[in-house]
Formats: sequence, structure tokens, C-alpha cells
Amino acid sequence: MCFISFIIGVFLCSIGLTFFILYLNLLQLGYSFLEFVKFINTRVEFLVFYFGILFIIFSKKGWFKNVLFLRFTNKFSR
Repeated sequence: MCFISFIIGVFLCSIGLTFFILYLNLLQLGYSFLEFVKFINTRVEFLVFYFGILFIIFSKKGWFKNVLFLRFTNKFSR
């Protein structure tokens, strides 16, 4: 299940970043950087990027716990 969550997160991040690159053309049309940031944060396509990051973090949570457990058990067993 964690692997599927990770793949979904990567997919959502790639969609969000693709639209971010497409929206960079707004800077050429005369938008200021602050207006661009305000605009991009309200778009649904970029909110998908945030959900993708959350999927990746939550899918790796169990992995981090297991790695830390293995490190500390090997360190204390000597």
C-alpha cells in the first residue's frame, strides 16, 4: 500500500509541476512575481502538487520508522 501511495504522490506532483511550468508564461505577459505566486497558489492544478507531496511523505513514514529502528537496534546490540 505504501508503494502505491508513493506512485500516486509522484504522479500528482508531476501534474502539478507541469502546470507550474506552463503558468510561468504569465511572467512574460506582465505579471509581477507576487501576483504570480498569489495566482498559482489558488489554482487547483497546483494544489494537486501539495497533495502529491503529502502522499509521498505519508507513504515514507513507515519506511523512516523502520530504518531508524534498524539503526538503533544494530547500534545497541554491540
